[in-house]
Amino acid sequence: MEKRVLIAVDESEGSLKAVKFVAESLSKEHKITLFSVLPDTMIVCQMHDETLTPYFLAQRDAFCALEDKKKGLLSEALNRGREILLSSGFPRQNVEIKLEREKKGVAKDIIAEAEKGYDLVVLGRRGLSGLKEFFLGSVSQKVLQGTKDKTVLLVG
Repeated sequence: MEKRVLIAVDESEGSLKAVKFVAESLSKEHKITLFSVLPDTMIVCQMHDETLTPYFLAQRDAFCALEDKKKGLLSEALNRGREILLSSGFPRQNVEIKLEREKKGVAKDIIAEAEKGYDLVVLGRRGLSGLKEFFLGSVSQKVLQGTKDKTVLLVG
């Protein structure tokens, strides 16, 4: 029976492990969506206010170049994920890539996508220490806690 599977992808090793787990463990008849959220930093890049500090104005182009770099890294990760799935036997028509700009926050955007009819959400752990995760939280923990009526698989 065909299921819809959402894999949250970023440029981390944990994300790649999640894709490999799906490639090795799930039926090739499932529909897989590799999903990334591009953090929204463009609003800062579009600011042209004379009240901005000279230091910020001098550094704005370098900061905004990071947006392009992040988009490139996410695109590479998505394409690498697709190749892993295809090489493991998933048909090309069963593998979709989605890269969306952040709307409400990375975790909330993953949750919103998951609510569009997916049967399973798969995430990789980034490997934050227990202390950092306690104070900062993690996207995977936020998705685990915020996803209702969905199966969430966290690959470590």
